Amino acid sequence: MRDAFDMHQSTRRIGRVRLKLRDLEAGAAFYENILGLRRISAEAGRVVLGTTKTALLELIAAPAAAARNPRDAGLFHTAFLLPSRASLGAWLAFAMAKGVPVQGASDHVVSEAIYLADPEGNGIEVYADTPTSSWHDAAGKLLMTTQALDADGVLGAGQDGAWQGFPDDGLIGHIHLQVGDTTAAERFYGDVLGFDLTKRLPKAIFFGADGYHHQVACNTWNSQGAGARPRNATGLDGFELLVRRSEDHAAIMERAAQAGLVAEHQGDSAILRDPWGTSVTLRAA
Repeated sequence: MRDAFDMHQSTRRIGRVRLKLRDLEAGAAFYENILGLRRISAEAGRVVLGTTKTALLELIAAPAAAARNPRDAGLFHTAFLLPSRASLGAWLAFAMAKGVPVQGASDHVVSEAIYLADPEGNGIEVYADTPTSSWHDAAGKLLMTTQALDADGVLGAGQDGAWQGFPDDGLIGHIHLQVGDTTAAERFYGDVLGFDLTKRLPKAIFFGADGYHHQVACNTWNSQGAGARPRNATGLDGFELLVRRSEDHAAIMERAAQAGLVAEHQGDSAILRDPWGTSVTLRAA
């Protein structure tokens, strides 16, 4: 039995993430050249990027938008999940060779991660999970923490393969949000969307499904007390939540109605907005 979490089979996972950019072509080129995403479609004011199998990122042109305020609610980072430590090592060697500015690198016990940002300051995490057997202590407590990354070990794991672009079995593993209040975030992402609380820190909270360490994270490190994000600003516009089971979708919609949330509808998809205005599009996986 493979000691790895299969995100493709999760009952709910993050689908495509939608960002508004002042310079659409520069942003798209960054994700193509640095992360190796493929251009799936392009039309006036909109580019969709991903793998040959899956759309991961939707970029919207907003040349007149105000630059995102890093203290507003919104995106902390989009986390791109690679299928193995070897893939992460191959990407890291590629990034180092190209001189990509890296903002941080961490061993989280449950994963190994490298952090950077796109040209407009939208945070990015590139990561690979560790074996699931290492995620919990003897009492079943999640061991997610932050330690220094063994960069030499990661590079060594990838030394037998060159980076060939973002792999087809890679996904958005999680989305990490800046919010104004973690209690309100728990009511929406936990109580309404039905994610399990997996980790609580003084200013951050993590939610997962099916035993995963987290598909959504929320923090107030830069944004304590933030209200609704300005609609005319660059940065995160929304993201998809792919729900595999119809009964889970129905339960989310029932809890949303009980909480007084009004859903918008686009075809078979329903859109809910979190307390800071981020749209979450519920779509069948």
